[in-house]
Amino acid sequence: MRLGVLDVGSNTIHLLVVDAHPGARPQPAHSHKVEMRLAELLDEQGAVTPEGVERLVSVIGEAVQAAEDKGCEDVLPFATSAVREATNADEVLARVKQETGIELPVLSGEDEARLTFLAVRRWFGWSAGKLLVLDIGGGSLEIAYGIDEDPDTAVSLPLGAGRLTAGWLPGDPPAAADIRVLRRHVRAQIARTVAGFSRFGAPDHVVATSKTFKQLARIAGAARSGDGLYVQRDLTRKSLEEWVPRLAAMTTAQRAALPGVSEGRANQLLAGALVAEGAMDLLGVDELEICPWALREGVILRRLDHLPTSTEA
Repeated sequence: MRLGVLDVGSNTIHLLVVDAHPGARPQPAHSHKVEMRLAELLDEQGAVTPEGVERLVSVIGEAVQAAEDKGCEDVLPFATSAVREATNADEVLARVKQETGIELPVLSGEDEARLTFLAVRRWFGWSAGKLLVLDIGGGSLEIAYGIDEDPDTAVSLPLGAGRLTAGWLPGDPPAAADIRVLRRHVRAQIARTVAGFSRFGAPDHVVATSKTFKQLARIAGAARSGDGLYVQRDLTRKSLEEWVPRLAAMTTAQRAALPGVSEGRANQLLAGALVAEGAMDLLGVDELEICPWALREGVILRRLDHLPTSTEA
Protein backbone atom coordinates (compact mmCIF):
# COMPACT_ATOMS: atom_id res chain seq x y z
CA MET A 1 0.00 0.00 0.00
CA ARG A 2 1.06 3.60 -0.47
CA LEU A 3 1.24 5.64 2.73
CA GLY A 4 1.96 9.30 3.37
CA VAL A 5 3.56 10.45 6.62
CA LEU A 6 2.94 14.14 7.33
CA ASP A 7 5.48 15.41 9.86
CA VAL A 8 4.66 18.88 11.20
CA GLY A 9 7.95 19.60 12.90
CA SER A 10 9.59 22.62 14.47
CA ASN A 11 11.72 23.28 11.39
CA THR A 12 9.90 21.73 8.45
CA ILE A 13 6.61 20.29 7.31
CA HIS A 14 7.56 17.11 5.49
CA LEU A 15 5.33 14.70 3.62
CA LEU A 16 7.09 11.39 2.99
CA VAL A 17 5.28 9.02 0.62
CA VAL A 18 6.29 5.36 0.83
CA ASP A 19 5.24 2.06 -0.67
CA ALA A 20 5.00 -0.37 2.20
CA HIS A 21 3.54 -3.60 3.47
CA PRO A 22 4.10 -5.69 6.63
CA GLY A 23 7.45 -7.46 6.72
CA ALA A 24 9.06 -5.30 4.04
CA ARG A 25 11.29 -2.25 4.13
CA PRO A 26 9.30 0.94 3.34
CA GLN A 27 10.34 2.22 -0.08
CA PRO A 28 10.36 6.04 -0.44
CA ALA A 29 8.32 7.16 -3.45
CA HIS A 30 8.02 10.92 -3.01
CA SER A 31 9.08 13.70 -0.66
CA HIS A 32 7.38 17.09 -0.27
CA LYS A 33 9.17 19.39 2.16
CA VAL A 34 8.67 23.03 3.16
CA GLU A 35 10.90 24.95 5.59
CA MET A 36 8.49 26.49 8.11
CA ARG A 37 10.64 27.19 11.19
CA LEU A 38 7.45 27.02 13.20
CA ALA A 39 9.40 27.35 16.45
CA GLU A 40 10.36 30.88 15.35
CA LEU A 41 6.75 31.87 14.53
CA LEU A 42 5.70 32.28 18.15
CA ASP A 43 4.81 35.52 19.91
CA GLU A 44 6.02 36.55 23.36
CA GLN A 45 3.27 34.50 25.02
CA GLY A 46 4.34 31.36 23.17
CA ALA A 47 1.39 31.33 20.76
CA VAL A 48 1.72 30.69 17.05
CA THR A 49 1.19 34.08 15.38
CA PRO A 50 -1.81 34.64 13.10
CA GLU A 51 0.58 34.73 10.14
CA GLY A 52 2.12 31.49 11.34
CA VAL A 53 -1.27 29.80 11.59
CA GLU A 54 -2.20 30.91 8.07
CA ARG A 55 1.09 29.65 6.71
CA LEU A 56 0.78 26.36 8.59
CA VAL A 57 -2.73 25.71 7.28
CA SER A 58 -1.64 26.55 3.74
CA VAL A 59 1.40 24.28 3.77
CA ILE A 60 -0.52 21.36 5.31
CA GLY A 61 -3.19 21.82 2.64
CA GLU A 62 -0.52 21.62 -0.06
CA ALA A 63 0.89 18.45 1.50
CA VAL A 64 -2.55 16.83 1.67
CA GLN A 65 -3.07 17.61 -2.01
CA ALA A 66 0.37 16.17 -2.83
CA ALA A 67 -0.51 12.96 -0.95
CA GLU A 68 -3.73 12.67 -2.94
CA ASP A 69 -1.90 13.34 -6.21
CA LYS A 70 0.60 10.57 -5.41
CA GLY A 71 -2.16 8.03 -4.71
CA CYS A 72 -1.75 7.63 -0.95
CA GLU A 73 -4.31 5.27 0.56
CA ASP A 74 -3.78 6.75 3.99
CA VAL A 75 -2.00 9.76 5.51
CA LEU A 76 -0.40 9.48 8.94
CA PRO A 77 -0.10 13.04 10.29
CA PHE A 78 1.59 14.14 13.48
CA ALA A 79 2.98 17.28 15.09
CA THR A 80 5.93 17.62 17.46
CA SER A 81 7.27 20.13 19.97
CA ALA A 82 6.47 23.47 18.28
CA VAL A 83 2.73 22.70 18.16
CA ARG A 84 2.83 20.69 21.40
CA GLU A 85 4.12 23.65 23.39
CA ALA A 86 2.25 26.47 21.66
CA THR A 87 -0.11 28.18 24.10
CA ASN A 88 -2.78 28.29 21.38
CA ALA A 89 -2.28 24.68 20.26
CA ASP A 90 -5.98 23.81 20.50
CA GLU A 91 -6.91 26.76 18.29
CA VAL A 92 -4.20 25.85 15.77
CA LEU A 93 -5.31 22.21 15.59
CA ALA A 94 -8.94 23.23 15.17
CA ARG A 95 -8.04 25.53 12.28
CA VAL A 96 -6.01 22.81 10.61
CA LYS A 97 -8.92 20.37 10.84
CA GLN A 98 -11.45 22.93 9.65
CA GLU A 99 -9.39 24.09 6.65
CA THR A 100 -7.70 20.86 5.56
CA GLY A 101 -9.77 18.02 7.01
CA ILE A 102 -6.66 16.71 8.78
CA GLU A 103 -6.94 15.83 12.45
CA LEU A 104 -3.38 16.39 13.60
CA PRO A 105 -2.29 14.24 16.56
CA VAL A 106 0.40 15.79 18.74
CA LEU A 107 3.14 13.42 19.86
CA SER A 108 4.59 13.74 23.32
CA GLY A 109 8.35 14.06 23.60
CA GLU A 110 8.55 10.52 24.97
CA ASP A 111 6.49 9.26 22.02
CA GLU A 112 8.98 10.90 19.66
CA ALA A 113 11.89 9.22 21.41
CA ARG A 114 10.22 5.80 21.43
CA LEU A 115 9.17 5.87 17.77
CA THR A 116 12.63 7.05 16.72
CA PHE A 117 14.15 4.25 18.76
CA LEU A 118 11.90 1.73 16.99
CA ALA A 119 13.12 2.96 13.60
CA VAL A 120 16.76 2.73 14.66
CA ARG A 121 16.29 -0.77 16.07
CA ARG A 122 14.69 -1.98 12.84
CA TRP A 123 17.50 -0.42 10.78
CA PHE A 124 20.35 -1.98 12.75
CA GLY A 125 18.62 -5.16 13.91
CA TRP A 126 19.02 -7.25 17.04
CA SER A 127 22.75 -7.73 16.51
CA ALA A 128 23.31 -4.10 17.53
CA GLY A 129 22.60 -5.10 21.14
CA LYS A 130 21.83 -2.36 23.64
CA LEU A 131 21.19 0.89 21.77
CA LEU A 132 21.59 4.47 22.92
CA VAL A 133 19.80 6.77 20.48
CA LEU A 134 20.14 10.57 20.26
CA ASP A 135 17.96 12.85 18.15
CA ILE A 136 18.20 16.67 17.94
CA GLY A 137 15.16 18.32 16.40
CA GLY A 138 14.21 21.94 16.00
CA GLY A 139 12.42 22.07 19.35
CA SER A 140 13.74 19.21 21.46
CA LEU A 141 16.44 16.63 22.14
CA GLU A 142 15.31 13.02 22.49
CA ILE A 143 17.40 10.31 24.16
CA ALA A 144 16.38 6.65 24.37
CA TYR A 145 18.10 3.46 25.56
CA GLY A 146 17.17 -0.19 25.40
CA ILE A 147 17.70 -3.70 24.08
CA ASP A 148 14.22 -4.36 22.66
CA GLU A 149 12.09 -2.48 20.13
CA ASP A 150 10.61 -0.37 22.90
CA PRO A 151 13.31 1.40 24.91
CA ASP A 152 13.85 0.81 28.60
CA THR A 153 13.95 4.56 29.16
CA ALA A 154 13.32 7.62 27.00
CA VAL A 155 13.39 11.35 27.67
CA SER A 156 12.71 14.55 25.78
CA LEU A 157 14.43 17.81 26.69
CA PRO A 158 13.66 21.34 25.39
CA LEU A 159 17.05 21.54 23.69
CA GLY A 160 16.16 21.73 20.01
CA ALA A 161 18.56 23.57 17.72
CA GLY A 162 15.93 26.02 16.46
CA ARG A 163 14.55 26.79 19.92
CA LEU A 164 18.00 27.44 21.40
CA THR A 165 19.16 29.57 18.47
CA ALA A 166 16.11 31.80 18.65
CA GLY A 167 16.20 32.14 22.43
CA TRP A 168 19.89 32.20 23.27
CA LEU A 169 22.08 33.15 20.29
CA PRO A 170 20.95 36.48 18.82
CA GLY A 171 24.22 37.54 17.17
CA ASP A 172 25.70 36.57 13.83
CA PRO A 173 28.18 35.33 14.80
CA PRO A 174 26.93 35.06 18.38
CA ALA A 175 28.82 36.67 21.26
CA ALA A 176 31.22 34.45 23.20
CA ALA A 177 29.39 35.25 26.43
CA ASP A 178 26.06 34.09 24.96
CA ILE A 179 27.65 30.84 23.80
CA ARG A 180 29.07 30.17 27.29
CA VAL A 181 25.69 30.78 28.92
CA LEU A 182 23.96 28.45 26.45
CA ARG A 183 26.63 25.78 26.90
CA ARG A 184 26.08 25.80 30.68
CA HIS A 185 22.31 25.62 30.22
CA VAL A 186 22.52 22.70 27.78
CA ARG A 187 24.84 20.68 29.96
CA ALA A 188 22.83 21.29 33.13
CA GLN A 189 19.68 20.05 31.40
CA ILE A 190 21.36 16.90 30.04
CA ALA A 191 23.17 16.17 33.30
CA ARG A 192 19.84 15.73 35.09
CA THR A 193 19.09 12.69 32.91
CA VAL A 194 22.45 10.93 32.97
CA ALA A 195 21.80 8.79 36.05
CA GLY A 196 18.62 7.44 34.47
CA PHE A 197 20.63 6.03 31.58
CA SER A 198 23.86 5.01 33.32
CA ARG A 199 22.02 2.61 35.64
CA PHE A 200 21.35 0.37 32.62
CA GLY A 201 25.07 0.00 31.86
CA ALA A 202 27.10 0.89 28.80
CA PRO A 203 25.36 0.61 25.42
CA ASP A 204 26.70 -1.71 22.74
CA HIS A 205 26.03 0.81 19.99
CA VAL A 206 25.37 4.56 20.02
CA VAL A 207 23.31 5.99 17.18
CA ALA A 208 22.17 9.49 16.20
CA THR A 209 19.42 10.59 13.86
CA SER A 210 18.21 14.00 12.59
CA LYS A 211 19.40 16.59 10.13
CA THR A 212 21.57 18.26 12.76
CA PHE A 213 23.65 15.15 13.44
CA LYS A 214 23.87 14.36 9.72
CA GLN A 215 25.24 17.82 8.98
CA LEU A 216 27.71 17.67 11.86
CA ALA A 217 28.97 14.29 10.66
CA ARG A 218 29.28 15.61 7.11
CA ILE A 219 31.39 18.64 8.01
CA ALA A 220 33.55 16.35 10.14
CA GLY A 221 34.33 14.23 7.08
CA ALA A 222 31.50 11.68 6.73
CA ALA A 223 30.31 10.58 3.28
CA ARG A 224 27.95 12.73 1.23
CA SER A 225 24.25 11.91 1.18
CA GLY A 226 24.63 11.21 -2.53
CA ASP A 227 26.85 8.24 -1.72
CA GLY A 228 23.76 6.32 -0.61
CA LEU A 229 21.89 5.17 2.49
CA TYR A 230 24.09 2.19 3.21
CA VAL A 231 27.43 3.97 3.56
CA GLN A 232 28.42 4.04 7.22
CA ARG A 233 28.66 7.57 8.62
CA ASP A 234 30.24 8.23 12.01
CA LEU A 235 30.81 11.24 14.25
CA THR A 236 33.46 11.33 16.97
CA ARG A 237 33.40 13.52 20.02
CA LYS A 238 36.98 14.60 19.26
CA SER A 239 36.06 15.96 15.84
CA LEU A 240 32.96 17.65 17.25
CA GLU A 241 35.02 19.35 19.96
CA GLU A 242 37.33 20.67 17.24
CA TRP A 243 34.43 21.99 15.19
CA VAL A 244 32.45 23.78 17.92
CA PRO A 245 34.83 26.78 18.27
CA ARG A 246 35.12 27.00 14.50
CA LEU A 247 31.35 27.11 14.09
CA ALA A 248 31.14 29.69 16.88
CA ALA A 249 33.43 32.04 14.95
CA MET A 250 31.46 31.73 11.69
CA THR A 251 28.55 33.76 10.40
CA THR A 252 25.42 31.99 9.15
CA ALA A 253 26.53 32.56 5.57
CA GLN A 254 29.91 30.98 6.27
CA ARG A 255 28.31 27.92 7.87
CA ALA A 256 25.98 27.57 4.87
CA ALA A 257 29.04 27.23 2.66
CA LEU A 258 30.23 24.14 4.57
CA PRO A 259 29.75 20.76 2.88
CA GLY A 260 26.33 19.27 3.52
CA VAL A 261 24.94 22.26 5.43
CA SER A 262 21.65 23.60 4.08
CA GLU A 263 21.07 27.34 3.99
CA GLY A 264 17.87 26.98 6.01
CA ARG A 265 19.60 25.14 8.88
CA ALA A 266 22.94 26.98 8.91
CA ASN A 267 21.91 29.43 11.64
CA GLN A 268 20.99 26.51 13.95
CA LEU A 269 24.14 24.47 13.48
CA LEU A 270 26.13 25.95 16.37
CA ALA A 271 23.34 25.38 18.90
CA GLY A 272 22.92 21.84 17.56
CA ALA A 273 26.66 21.23 17.89
CA LEU A 274 26.63 22.43 21.51
CA VAL A 275 23.80 20.01 22.30
CA ALA A 276 25.49 17.12 20.47
CA GLU A 277 28.82 17.79 22.19
CA GLY A 278 27.19 18.06 25.60
CA ALA A 279 25.19 14.86 25.16
CA MET A 280 28.19 12.86 23.93
CA ASP A 281 30.42 14.17 26.71
CA LEU A 282 28.01 13.70 29.61
CA LEU A 283 26.80 10.30 28.41
CA GLY A 284 30.37 9.11 27.86
CA VAL A 285 30.08 8.66 24.10
CA ASP A 286 33.32 8.80 22.11
CA GLU A 287 31.80 7.87 18.74
CA LEU A 288 28.35 7.37 17.27
CA GLU A 289 26.87 6.20 13.99
CA ILE A 290 24.33 8.11 11.93
CA CYS A 291 21.09 6.29 11.12
CA PRO A 292 19.11 7.33 8.03
CA TRP A 293 15.82 6.30 9.63
CA ALA A 294 14.18 8.37 12.35
CA LEU A 295 10.77 9.49 13.60
CA ARG A 296 8.87 9.36 10.29
CA GLU A 297 10.03 5.82 9.63
CA GLY A 298 9.08 4.87 13.18
CA VAL A 299 5.53 6.12 12.57
CA ILE A 300 5.35 4.09 9.35
CA LEU A 301 6.67 0.94 11.00
CA ARG A 302 4.25 1.21 13.91
CA ARG A 303 1.37 1.59 11.44
CA LEU A 304 2.51 -1.45 9.46
CA ASP A 305 2.78 -3.47 12.66
CA HIS A 306 -0.96 -2.98 13.16
CA LEU A 307 -1.99 -4.05 9.66
CA PRO A 308 -3.37 -7.59 9.25
CA THR A 309 -1.06 -10.02 7.50
CA SER A 310 -2.22 -11.87 4.37
CA THR A 311 -3.07 -14.96 6.43
CA GLU A 312 -5.26 -12.85 8.73
CA ALA A 313 -7.10 -11.04 5.94
